[in-house]
Amino acid sequence: MSFRTLLRHLREGAKSVIRNGWMSLASITSIIVSLFILGVFILLVMNVNALADKADSNVQVNTYLNLNVDEEMRETVRQEIESMPEVKSIKFVSKDDGLKELEETLGSEWLEGYSEGDRNPLPDAFEISVIEPTTVPFVADKISALNEKYPVEPILRVKYGEDTVETLFKITRTVRNIGFIFVAGLALMSMFLISNTIRVTILARRREIGIMKLVGATNSFIRWPFFVEGALLGFFGSIITVGLLFAGYQRLFAAAQADMTLAQSLIPLGDLWLLLGGIIIALGMAIGIWGSTMSIRKFLKV
Repeated sequence: MSFRTLLRHLREGAKSVIRNGWMSLASITSIIVSLFILGVFILLVMNVNALADKADSNVQVNTYLNLNVDEEMRETVRQEIESMPEVKSIKFVSKDDGLKELEETLGSEWLEGYSEGDRNPLPDAFEISVIEPTTVPFVADKISALNEKYPVEPILRVKYGEDTVETLFKITRTVRNIGFIFVAGLALMSMFLISNTIRVTILARRREIGIMKLVGATNSFIRWPFFVEGALLGFFGSIITVGLLFAGYQRLFAAAQADMTLAQSLIPLGDLWLLLGGIIIALGMAIGIWGSTMSIRKFLKV
């Protein structure tokens, strides 16, 4: 295809959008409504997934040492754990720091006298974060197995809340799967709705297509302006949709600042605008082109 022919197709496609004003407006409105609903669900799924990831990342393996473990053995155990490829970070919590944290949680009156001398009953501990949250049970088993390497067991117990963690992982997997199904279903529904609207637009121009076929125009020559028209309809509709979504989400995020818990649960617009905007615009243009392609096929058989 020559550059001049391409310019002709672009020009004819743009003219068609303007010439078929009301039908173009109907197609754009259909695209806006469909993509807006889809965009709201995508935003919801993205925030739910982010919340699930945050919950997963907070899962830790707490390793408590026996009271008779000296500093040298403690450092050896630390190096063993730190060298595990699944471990992201390890933090040592001394028995004194553990008692202070417990006092902040329960109140000092409940632990009065335990901070004096050697009366602290708590063991030293390590708080271990892993790279992949789903490996928590595996890492816990590897840490427990370190006791087998030494004559005197240095580890008192390893705790990560087995039942709670397993339930959390099941919930997050379910949320992600349901979100994916909803988004995929809405995307398909949007495609068929928009395709039908564009089909009505092309139906009104079947006579024009028939005449072009009769005077010898090739199928590709006829299709290209409709491809351009579909892409432009999808682009205009998706741009408006992105603007509405971002404006609404920004207002929601601003309103959520009054509640710190809610504010921390929402992804800032700056972290998702490029991805979401790209998805909506690409999807809008793809749907416009796909709708035009599917709708014009039957009219080319003249």
